[in-house]
Amino acid sequence: MAASTSSRPWLRHYPADVPATIDYRVAPLYSVLADTAAAHPDLPALRFYSLRLTYAQLWAQAQRCAAVLAELGLQKGDRVALMLPNCPQYVIAYFGTLLAGGIVAQVNPLYTPRELEYLLNDSGAETIVVADVLYPVIQATRNVKLKHVLVATIKGDIALGPEAQRIEELLARTTAAPPRISIDPREDVAALQYTGGTTGVSKAAMLTHFNLLANVQQIRAWNPVGGPPGSERILTVIPLFHAYGMTVCMNYGLASGYELILLPRFDLKEVMETIKATQPTVFPGVPTMYVAVNNFPDAEAYGVSSIKYCNSGAAPLPLEVIQGFEQRFGGRIREGYGLSETSPFSHGQPFMVPPRPGTVGFPCADTDCEIVDVETGTTVLPAGEVGEIRIRGPQVMKGYWNRPDETAIALRDGWLYTGDLGTLDKDGYFSIVDRKKDMIIASGYNVYPRDVEEVLYEHPAVLECCVAGVADAYRGETIKAFIVKRPGAAVTNEQLDAFCRERLAAFKVPRLYEFRDALPKSAVGKVLRRELLAAEPKTS
Repeated sequence: MAASTSSRPWLRHYPADVPATIDYRVAPLYSVLADTAAAHPDLPALRFYSLRLTYAQLWAQAQRCAAVLAELGLQKGDRVALMLPNCPQYVIAYFGTLLAGGIVAQVNPLYTPRELEYLLNDSGAETIVVADVLYPVIQATRNVKLKHVLVATIKGDIALGPEAQRIEELLARTTAAPPRISIDPREDVAALQYTGGTTGVSKAAMLTHFNLLANVQQIRAWNPVGGPPGSERILTVIPLFHAYGMTVCMNYGLASGYELILLPRFDLKEVMETIKATQPTVFPGVPTMYVAVNNFPDAEAYGVSSIKYCNSGAAPLPLEVIQGFEQRFGGRIREGYGLSETSPFSHGQPFMVPPRPGTVGFPCADTDCEIVDVETGTTVLPAGEVGEIRIRGPQVMKGYWNRPDETAIALRDGWLYTGDLGTLDKDGYFSIVDRKKDMIIASGYNVYPRDVEEVLYEHPAVLECCVAGVADAYRGETIKAFIVKRPGAAVTNEQLDAFCRERLAAFKVPRLYEFRDALPKSAVGKVLRRELLAAEPKTS
């Protein structure tokens, strides 16, 4: 990619020690763990409450997992679903699957049986690694073709059925060597990352070994402020099933020889106690996390000042949050941008450059970005005009799993059309303006209105509905459902809430309901979501 500051004005902002292009290493993704284990076997790799694993121990367990999967009949290209919170078993199963030649199918642990059924059938996964506390969700699924249910012990007192096996017992018993599987990093898929894509229908971005390894190398080049192996500790509370946690915490952290401090969920008190006990130096998060820490009483006494670097993503980061955190604790926060389809990192503000609030910075190494007209996607717009963001670079996905039509919409002429609307200023900084697709981001979770609407339409009292994200000072957005009841039907907010909670993950359940006589529609009968939103207050 040629370096031209006329077409790529952001290049002049690159610090001297941040390269605009990289000589990439092309290898299987599991090399990020294997190489560090070979070079630094005794360094701490994972901390999960009282459990600690060195790099040598973690790599040995990943190899055992690969051997177990091969013994169960896993073939190259088979999908292994991971339904786990942040825990050592997630990391072991992730790299064990890759080493065995499999493809990781990422599962949100909050999924209901209905949502899990869809993902398992869509991915074709016949093996799942699931936390014991989530095992009842597996038991409640119907019409799935699982051959192997491998249960990871988190709680320890969950009774298992005859179809399930404890993965720790299998790892302890195996004496086999891991299989030797040939991997073509540029072609072979490492992970199926589920996303709403461009139309709101949940689909899986195919991320190859090279996509993900290239993104790790881009992040390491972007942030040369990080110390040598063994010097940093990453507070890993962002879910690893999410592309952000997978790459920015796990893959980057392991490639760099850092210690991952794993927490299964963001419980503020637990997070603060963990900071006090472990003194992390890096904290990737989302705005609501930093808001919570900023507002925690006596936070200084918990040693938050140990945190030097914070990467914020998934939603806009208010200036007052940045200033409050930096002034109070001394660490630096930089905002970034990316998508599941870009592995995910594509834009950011290096820690060596003064931040420009309200922007997501500029593209990382070997990543090009343009703002194009929404109608055709072919006209590059001048600075300051709003258009669709398109991206190209080595981290851009191979395509959507089993969806050639969707792939053809998203990938055109070497560009990924993101579906996001943004601007490029004259200095080369990008800002996100809106989402072309109506995806809602509530507390960092992606919610697709169609998923929620389909459930609401199942309720016998609902004639019509429209789901949208409305402004929320804490969550960024919160989910609101606009409802038209059937003639003569009666239903309350509480009844709809209970109905949704039985069928949707908690983060997808609407927080607000508004009953209307009718919904605004276009001439062809399409509900005008933006007209509904126009009447909403800007904050709530």
